[in-house]
Amino acid sequence: MHTMYDISILKYIAGKGGMKESVKLSTREISSEINRSPQTVSRRLKELETEGMISRRITPDGQWVSITEKGERTLRKEYEDYRRIFESPEVLSLRGKVFTGLGEGRYYLSLEGYTAQISRIIGFRPYPGTLNIRILPEDTEIRKRLSKKPGYEIRGFESEGRKFGGCKLFEGELESIKCGVLIPERTHYPEDVLEIVAPFNLRDKLKLRDGDVVKLKVIA
Repeated sequence: MHTMYDISILKYIAGKGGMKESVKLSTREISSEINRSPQTVSRRLKELETEGMISRRITPDGQWVSITEKGERTLRKEYEDYRRIFESPEVLSLRGKVFTGLGEGRYYLSLEGYTAQISRIIGFRPYPGTLNIRILPEDTEIRKRLSKKPGYEIRGFESEGRKFGGCKLFEGELESIKCGVLIPERTHYPEDVLEIVAPFNLRDKLKLRDGDVVKLKVIA
């Protein structure tokens, strides 16, 4: 079980940019921030490293630290705990018509840079392909409200010399089936379109055809 000081150390490292890259931080600097002795911080850093929460390098130039995936999951859980305490998530209900997309979802959801992040946040590995729905005109205002919600951040990344953009991810239910709703930063689709992910092929599971109207609930 991690102490409040472990979480404070992880938060401080993350706040200095340690979620994205290794950052140079001294033990004394961290100890001053969390109001604990340098000896205690040094011991906690070693234990966090042993537990796989952080990655650490000691060089003649100083100490370089970064947050690992396991450490990120710990911080996300902490964030979600506080979010549940202080925020009442809004559930947005929308209806949309199924349509055949451009096929890009299959490619993007074959990339580990996306699927690993989605899996960590939503708890399942997405099927390689999205279900595309076009929101009904009477629900477009709700769709606009959804765009303004923060959601979960899926960070962009670079692979084989190509840059891939980020997106927002929301938890939801499509016809009572747990799903994820993606809103990419860059997309060829108009604003009335939503892309939905699930652990399986939703078209097959729900026996959907183009033009079918489905009900979607999004936790925002």
